[in-house]
Amino acid sequence: MNLVENLEYNTERPQLIIPEYGRHFQKMVDHAVSIEDKEERNKVAQAIISVMGNLQPHLRDVPDFQHKLWDQLFIMSDFKLDVDSPFPITSKEVLRQRPEPLEYPQNHPKYRFYGNNIKRMVDVAVSWEKGDLRDGLEYAIANHMKKCYLNWNKDTVDDAAIFAHLKELSNGEIDLAPSGESLTESNQFLKNRVQKSNRSYNNSKKNSRNNNNRNKKRY
Repeated sequence: MNLVENLEYNTERPQLIIPEYGRHFQKMVDHAVSIEDKEERNKVAQAIISVMGNLQPHLRDVPDFQHKLWDQLFIMSDFKLDVDSPFPITSKEVLRQRPEPLEYPQNHPKYRFYGNNIKRMVDVAVSWEKGDLRDGLEYAIANHMKKCYLNWNKDTVDDAAIFAHLKELSNGEIDLAPSGESLTESNQFLKNRVQKSNRSYNNSKKNSRNNNNRNKKRY
């Protein structure tokens, strides 16, 4: 009866600071904080770091990983652990600082189905000197634009339309229409997409069948 009365529920225990390490690690850290002798605290802290490193033995001797372990040790102690760390101790204020907001591209291209990367590729191509290398890049960009267009339109598209869009995106710097060259046929892009889709479906079906066979009872 006493055992039942003394049961502890996680909801009644202190919240774990880094749950991945579990409650036993947290108790070890709390014990280290409570030790009065600093030399003994240092020994216990080194032992805790060693056990933490054993969870990922292939990384435990890497300096950056060691720094991460010491940071986690101080975080789990709520920065109350006074020991000699081989690395600079990150302050609580620095950890609680909010990261700077990410700079998302704010441009709104006319042809959104091509994506922002196409415009970046076009800008790079325009910055190159004219020659075989630039010509190859321009046709590679045009082919990729055609593929993106077909992903959006799921039909066919004339090369003239792609050339016109590329000329507009490059502010007239790239004009492939007079060359008379042709891009990859639309049906080839569509065929590759169907084959890729069928391959993914077959792999998924095969994995599902293997999983079903694995779960069957064997007598």
